[in-house]
Amino acid sequence: MIKKIMVFMFLFGCLAAKAQQPGEDKLGAWYMYFGTNKVSEKFSIHTEAQIRLYETTSNFNQLLLRTGLNYHINPDAIATMGYGYIGTDNTFFEFPEEVDSKEHRIFEQFILKNKVWEFLFEHRYRLEQRFLDLGDVTDTQHRARYRLQMTLPLTDTFFLNFYDELFINLQDDLFGQNRLYGAVGVNITENSSLQIGYMRNQFANAVYDRLQVAFFFNPDLRGLFKKK
Repeated sequence: MIKKIMVFMFLFGCLAAKAQQPGEDKLGAWYMYFGTNKVSEKFSIHTEAQIRLYETTSNFNQLLLRTGLNYHINPDAIATMGYGYIGTDNTFFEFPEEVDSKEHRIFEQFILKNKVWEFLFEHRYRLEQRFLDLGDVTDTQHRARYRLQMTLPLTDTFFLNFYDELFINLQDDLFGQNRLYGAVGVNITENSSLQIGYMRNQFANAVYDRLQVAFFFNPDLRGLFKKK
């Protein structure tokens, strides 16, 4: 009887460990849309939608919807304030009664751009106030982010894009995560482009490999708001 109990406990432990695996060994994917919709000389509206998967075409991880109002101080400096909604499945495996976490997020952002030779640099500074609903508990957290991005035009159509972004928690453990990214991009039209790349997403206790496919569309909508 004791042997049977020990075997049962061992099998239960293996299943529990397997259920807690975060899917680090899988290549996941992020499919993304970004838009900067110009509505006046100084203002534009940021729109964004992301579907994040634990695997390349299945196993839902996260839905992110974000919008904001951009103030263009000059062509190389942009200030933004916005809101994001994030729904997250925190487990790699599916469970019958699992509850996804929900997050409402307010953010403030400042972007600076500069050019060195043919390299286009972008510095993005962001503060986030995160209101988390984890199902049976709620929490409020604060976070700072800094992203250094570099774009290298190859031709009028093709370009390379790289960035590294550091996340700093303003409570508890200081290090949040780090994202290292590289991609090939193509300018489809004057105001749209596509990037396909790879991101290494490192947390304190896990590292994820992610394919990224991003579509950018930046229309000039000023004509819609002009008085007839």
